Amino acid sequence: MKKALVEKAYRLAKEQYAALGVDTEKALTELNKIKISLHCWQTDDVGGFEKPGAELGGGGIQVTGNFPGKAKTIEQMRKDLDVVMALIPGEQRLNLHAIYGEFGGKFVDRNKIEVKHFQGWINWAKKRKIGMDFNCTCFSHPYAEDGFTLSSKNEKYRKFWVEHTKRCRAISAEMGKQLGTPSVHNIWIPDGSKDTPVDRNTLRTLLKKSLDEIFAVKYPRKYLKDSIESKLFGMGLESMTVGSHDFYLGYAAKHGTMITLDNGHFHPTEQVGDKISACLQSVDEILLHLTRGVRWDSDHVVTFNDEITLIAQEIIRAKVLNRVNIGLDYFDASLNRIGAYVVGARAVQIAFLFALLEPFKTLVKFEEEGKNFERLAMMELLKTKPYGAVWDYFCLINNVPVAEDYIETIQEYEGNVLMKR
Repeated sequence: MKKALVEKAYRLAKEQYAALGVDTEKALTELNKIKISLHCWQTDDVGGFEKPGAELGGGGIQVTGNFPGKAKTIEQMRKDLDVVMALIPGEQRLNLHAIYGEFGGKFVDRNKIEVKHFQGWINWAKKRKIGMDFNCTCFSHPYAEDGFTLSSKNEKYRKFWVEHTKRCRAISAEMGKQLGTPSVHNIWIPDGSKDTPVDRNTLRTLLKKSLDEIFAVKYPRKYLKDSIESKLFGMGLESMTVGSHDFYLGYAAKHGTMITLDNGHFHPTEQVGDKISACLQSVDEILLHLTRGVRWDSDHVVTFNDEITLIAQEIIRAKVLNRVNIGLDYFDASLNRIGAYVVGARAVQIAFLFALLEPFKTLVKFEEEGKNFERLAMMELLKTKPYGAVWDYFCLINNVPVAEDYIETIQEYEGNVLMKR
């Protein structure tokens, strides 16, 4: 799209928002501060590089589709990520799973991983001046095939996963130390039961014991932020998830960790946007994993929908951006994987821009005066305002393709690189 056209449309949009008392320049400045942590596993369908040709085992991770161009090496993965970051305005971070280390062609079991296996990633991030986040990988392993890891009644297995997670926290802390920005380490486990269990209490007691052992080692918060992630149910654990929202929220509030809210991990009628201000009454910070749930599948590409918009609005309205860490979490192999990244990341940014362009003081005034019709009318009116013109201008000033222009860039990369793999 031509620069002059984008600038002209923005000037008109700026005037319309100014009439509502909204400063678009301020909104763009705030939007530029929001960093999204890109999930590395979109590049290769959650495969990782523990061993060549590894197939996903237990743990309930399933990826649909077989679109050409999947990253098969770390070099390909980094090249793809560079393309992605060049198409998203603003700054991003990288979120890495433990199975994505550089193991030199040798099998290193997860209770043996070290910082050296991820130093290449740290150096990559240093060069790009971005931060990194990290996740223990408690799935796709023989010791997870029975559906239990940190809550396993098999003490050998439980200790294995405790040691793995301890090492992941140490690696994450080193990432934060070297990169000069705290690294968020997130714990998600697939533990649960396909059919109705009898002894839920022991499983949750074991999970608490494991977490206590894991968090016994303390790291400076300027290097590491710990978070724990719940889920309502998963494939193969439809009847009970050990790490439920109630379990983790209570643990986080008591022990000072963050809680991860993945909007695909709750019942479809629950609104994660509503949970943000509730959870922040009891915990200092939260981690968001943004996705798009469709029926029982929690990991579709994020779109600019009502759910994501409410999440963004609640954060902006409550003025808690400094207490919220934002990441993506989805994996779709049915379409161009680079496109999936860019569509999802841009959708989140558009949602935050929409929230930042809201005349909050006016809406609150209506609310406090009991003017519910006026509040509703204004909120409906905002849907017709030219936020798209402001978004295009944001892309322009950040030197990334504007509007539909990024589609052609991805198509060229697909033809020149992805289809030749």
